[in-house]
Amino acid sequence: MGTRRRWARTRCAAALALLAGLLGGCSAPGGGSDGVVRLRFQSLAWQKESVDANKALVAEWNAAHPGIQVQYVQGSWSSVHDQLLTSFEGGEAPDVIHDASDDLADFAYGGFLADLRPLLSDRLKADIPARSWETTTFGADGGVYGVPFLQEPRVLMANTALLRDSGVRVPTPEAPWSWAEFRTAAERLTADGRYGVAWPLKDPVSATLNLGLSAGGRLFHREADGKAVIRWEEGDSVVPATIRAQIHTDHSAARTTLGMGGSDTLPGFFGGRYAMVPLGFSYRQQIVQQAPPGFDWQVLPPPAGADGLAGPLQGVSPQTLSIAGDSPYKKEAAAFIDFLLRPPNMVRLALGDWMLPTGTEALADPALRTPEHGWATGAALAQGLRPAPAQSVRGYPEWKDKVATPALQEFYSGAIDLGELEKRLVRDGNRVLDRYQR
Repeated sequence: MGTRRRWARTRCAAALALLAGLLGGCSAPGGGSDGVVRLRFQSLAWQKESVDANKALVAEWNAAHPGIQVQYVQGSWSSVHDQLLTSFEGGEAPDVIHDASDDLADFAYGGFLADLRPLLSDRLKADIPARSWETTTFGADGGVYGVPFLQEPRVLMANTALLRDSGVRVPTPEAPWSWAEFRTAAERLTADGRYGVAWPLKDPVSATLNLGLSAGGRLFHREADGKAVIRWEEGDSVVPATIRAQIHTDHSAARTTLGMGGSDTLPGFFGGRYAMVPLGFSYRQQIVQQAPPGFDWQVLPPPAGADGLAGPLQGVSPQTLSIAGDSPYKKEAAAFIDFLLRPPNMVRLALGDWMLPTGTEALADPALRTPEHGWATGAALAQGLRPAPAQSVRGYPEWKDKVATPALQEFYSGAIDLGELEKRLVRDGNRVLDRYQR
């Protein structure tokens, strides 16, 4: 329990024991002075549709539960890690915490999050597949420190007219391109003034690692003693080598997009400068809102392993809901999470964020299976989503920021070769992990 909250509750308990009849403003552990439990729910929703969906669900909960009231608190993806760390250490963390699964490991091992196993309903446990629960399971005892509820596959946004005119085979989730076919398709889609593909790689790590699963790459492995170690195997080179070849050998990928975020590539996509752009599934919303009238586009699955035999596997780090280890209202917080993630509500959250729900029942909803805007393609990819390779690795944020990001940026720009990339990711990376696992 955080120092401030422990001190406040200790002082309050003493005051109640001595002056119970006089200090009506001091709350007992079960709730406020009026008997109402008040929870703070920090949400990272940022798109208007998503914020509206979250706020509407909070209002519906509050109307139905006068004894357990939830306050909506707006957070930000850009600062959530540091903000949560500060609030945990100060004993001021929100009761219900919205985050991403790849940000939870250090908080879970640090004791800042509650183990949810005794708190979650059987319905919720059964509705979310085991592969999704793996993303929030940490430690030797298998504690669960978040509920994974939204996930975002990476897909190819493609200009339909250019795709049709090129004559390339159009991939489907059942028959995706292999990485070799993808490279050939990008070449055929390249013409004067137009690139077959634009790779926005301002953050190159997640794209490289998560797509690498389709080719058998993992990079991160667990030893017999449970320690994480980085090893470079054959499958780890497929994705980075393909991207680099498209940029520097085939000239089918635009070098100018390497430092861009996904949104930065959309004007060029709309203008026909790029025939395809690999983006997260939720970028469809921006395309719908920003594309010029008459722009025809479609969603394609990402490439798979050699000859497509491995299937369109990829890693994901789902959005999660956790409960602060310090919260005195864990059961009430778990009940609120259960309400938020009832199948109809999970569908509302998914539609608001233009993402896929993890829940089996919600994923089967017809609203998420329509061909319009590629929903059906995304839903078909859900079976191939797996925990991101570094999901439960302590020290991953430091490895990503200090080792992998600069190494991959230099590799894709042509400054270093594949051998040097391997050396830096493995040698320097294991030094980082060792510090966290002593």
